Amino acid sequence: QVQLVESGGGLVQAGGSLRLSCKASGSIFSDFSGSVMDWYRQAPGKQRELVASITSDRSTEYVDSVKGRFTISRDNAKRTVYLQMNSLKPEDTAVYYCNRHGSVWSWGPGTQVTVSS
Repeated sequence: QVQLVESGGGLVQAGGSLRLSCKASGSIFSDFSGSVMDWYRQAPGKQRELVASITSDRSTEYVDSVKGRFTISRDNAKRTVYLQMNSLKPEDTAVYYCNRHGSVWSWGPGTQVTVSS
């Protein structure tokens, strides 16, 4: 099994920045480096939303609402995926999760991001 642990969230004022990390551990057969990795977020009362994706060759995609503000990256040696979030807005407030695209692993606890206006 693979365990995912997200970190780096917190309380920040609008316009501020945060860098989230998500580390995968557990099964050595998880093929982290060959997997497309996603960041998701879930705001209170809303469905989980795909925010950003990164392929094994580091191609990236973003939901329109974060384009130009968020950057996803990965370090395969550390089995970690990152989300740099700049120019944060109150509407970015949510619990953020990472997971493998498609055949997901068990969800981690997420990390809370709260942006005050």
